[in-house]
Parts: sequence; C-alpha cells; structure tokens
Amino acid sequence: MSTSQGFGSNAPRAKLSQSQLNTVLLRHQAFRKSQPGGVRANLKMRDLSHLDLSGIDLSDADLSGAKLFSARLMGSNLQNANLYAADLRLANLEKADLRRADLRGACLRGAVLSEASLVEVDLRDGTLLHYGENGEMREHSFDDGVITAELTAATVRGADLSRAKLANAFVMQTDLTDAVLRGTKFMRANLTNANMTGCDLTDADLSEANLSGVRLSGAVMTGCAINRANFTNAVLIGAILDAAQLRSPNLVGAVMARAMENPEKELRDILAAHVAWIDGGGKTGKRADLSALDLSGRNLDGINLSAAILQCITLRGASLVGVTLAIADLSLADLRKVDFTGADLRGINLERATLSNANLTDARLGPVHIQTMSGHVWRANLQRARMSMAVLRNADLHKANLAGANLTGTDLRGANLSGADLSGADLTGSDLEGADLTDARTADAIGLT
Repeated sequence: MSTSQGFGSNAPRAKLSQSQLNTVLLRHQAFRKSQPGGVRANLKMRDLSHLDLSGIDLSDADLSGAKLFSARLMGSNLQNANLYAADLRLANLEKADLRRADLRGACLRGAVLSEASLVEVDLRDGTLLHYGENGEMREHSFDDGVITAELTAATVRGADLSRAKLANAFVMQTDLTDAVLRGTKFMRANLTNANMTGCDLTDADLSEANLSGVRLSGAVMTGCAINRANFTNAVLIGAILDAAQLRSPNLVGAVMARAMENPEKELRDILAAHVAWIDGGGKTGKRADLSALDLSGRNLDGINLSAAILQCITLRGASLVGVTLAIADLSLADLRKVDFTGADLRGINLERATLSNANLTDARLGPVHIQTMSGHVWRANLQRARMSMAVLRNADLHKANLAGANLTGTDLRGANLSGADLSGADLTGSDLEGADLTDARTADAIGLT
C-alpha cells in the first residue's frame, strides 16, 4: 500500500538541532503575538526526529513533509498546522491540540494521541508531492501518486475526532477506546481489529468501511451510517444501535448479544443458584453470569443479583424496581429507560454503561464496606457512564465515581453527591436543586454552576 512514508523519501531533509528549532519557535511565538521580528514557522521537509516540542505553540505552522519520527509533542498547540504527508510515526502527541490540522497523507503509525483534540482534522488521501531545489512542491506525475493517511497501531484513547475526515484511511489495530467520533467520516476506511470500546460514533459515516474484528462494546452508534460496511467478527455486544441498524444485513457475521432460548426457566435456575451462592458464601450454588445477554423489556423487580457479572448486558426498557445489585458488574451495559426505582446499587460497576432516560429515583449508589481485615470500601463506579436525561431524584451517590460521566439534562434534585468524584463530568442542563455537593470533586466539570 502507498503511505506517507514514501512522501519525499528521496528528497533531502535538513536535520535541525534542538537549539536551531528553539530559534524557529521563538520567532514563531513573536509572529503569533504580532511582535517585531516574528516569522511564521516554516519547517517543511525538515528532520525533527526525536526532538522535544512538548507544550509549544506551532499553530498555523508549515510542517508539510516534515519528519517527526518519535518526536515529543505532548500538549502542543498544532491548530490549523500544515502536516501534509508528515512522518509522525511513534510520535507522542498526548493531549495535543490538532484542531483543523491538515494531516492528509500523514503517517501516524504507532503514534500516541490519547486525549488529543483532533476535531475537524483532515486525514484523507493526499497527492504525492516532490520538492525541487528551489523548495517548491510539485505533484507526482504517475497514476500511483496518491498517498493514504495512516493511523495504524496508534493509541488514540479518549481523543476527540469529532467531524474529522478519515475517508480511505488505514486505522488497523488502533486503540480508540472512549474516543469521541461524532460525525466523523470513515467512508471506505480500513479499521480492521481496531478497539473502539465505548466510542461515541453518533452520526458518524462508516459507509463501505472495513470493520472486521473491531471491538465496539458499549459504543454509541445511533444515527451512524453503516451502508455496505463489513462487520465480520466485529463485537457489537453492548453497542447502542438504532432499530433500523439492527435490521441491517450488514451486521450479518457480527458478534451480537444473545437471547435465551427459554428465558423463564433459565433465569429461574440462574437466580436460584446465585442465591445459594450468596447464602453459602461462595461454597455452594453458582455465581450468576448474564454477560452479553439480551433481556430487554423483562420484569426483574426485586431480584437479588449481588456481586453478579452482567458485563455488556442489554436490559433496555426492563423493570428492575427494588433489585439488589450491590457490587455487581454492569460495565458497558445497555440500560436505556430501565426502571431502577429504589434499587440497591451500592458499590456497583456501571463504567461506560448507557443509562439514558433511566429512572434511578431513590436508588442507593453509595459505597459498600467490605467486612475484611483491611476494611475495604467499595465505591460505586459510574466513570464515563452515559446518563443523559436520567432521573436520579433523591438518589444516594455519596462517594460515587462519576468522573467523565455524561449527566446532561439529569434530574438530580435532592440527590446526595457528597464526596462524589465529578471530575470532567458534563452536568449541562441538569437540575441540582437541593442536591448535596459537600466535598465533591468538581475539577473540569462542565455546566456546574
């Protein structure tokens, strides 16, 4: 395949030392501040491999064709930068700002982009260019002069690629866990074996993309175009899909949540064995494991599934009034519109679970004190949970971990959030009348007044 590694491969790249680079950066800083002597950074076709550019401002800089192999760019500002066909293999761009950067034909193989902002970046194909002796670029004259942007084997955890353009890009074996991909264009992209656990793909375009072997557990795919996409062996257990998507023939070959053949009998037997396991201290019976099952719409009021395993379970629209799920694992579960009124959810694991429009009125989500020599406190974990428009009125959430949770439009009136971790949580439009926020951690929380 043609990649950006071949871009200008025969053209000389002048190697810059750290001190030479610092001089360019100082002039660019002056340029950005409209100060005398300021000059926009022109680093096209320069060799900046292994150099440290962390935290610097290179917004609007020209880095086309630059070699940034294994360069350190943590927290750097590269807004609107020209990185056309740049070599960024193994570069560290963690928490960098690349909004609207031109990355057409760039090679980011093995790069680290965790928590970076890549909103509206352009990672589409580029045209192979050559530089003449005068430094001017000219297009390649042959038919194979197209270079494809590459994001293979990169680490892009928690990054924001909203509305980014990745049509035809190679994104194989890349870790995109928890990435925001709202409205992102992946048409004909190769995403084979990528990890997209917990991604937000709302309104993204995956038309004709290769998603074979992709892990999409807990991913939100509402409004996502999947026409002629290849989902062979893709794991969609716990993924949030529209009804129309679930009917799509494109999902043939994907790994989906399974339904019980005889749910009444099977559930009765599992629950009886689980209660025996609880009563016998784990020496009798069997711990319940309902992972990857589809139990949508079922009435499970009052059941006891303490410490049960329910990872990636689908319970959409189910009734679980008064249930006991203390220390149970419901991570990546689809719990939309579930009724948890008065439920015992102490110490529960709801990491990356989707609870949109769920009813948790009077639910208990405080910690559990484990009776051991160490006296361990087991906190409820709702990290990165999606709880938009959920009702949490008078719920007990004290000391709960809600870091990065989506609480937009939630009803939190009278809720106990004392000692809770709300770091990075989005509370836009939530109703906190009478809520107790004593000692709550609210660093980087959005919409909290």
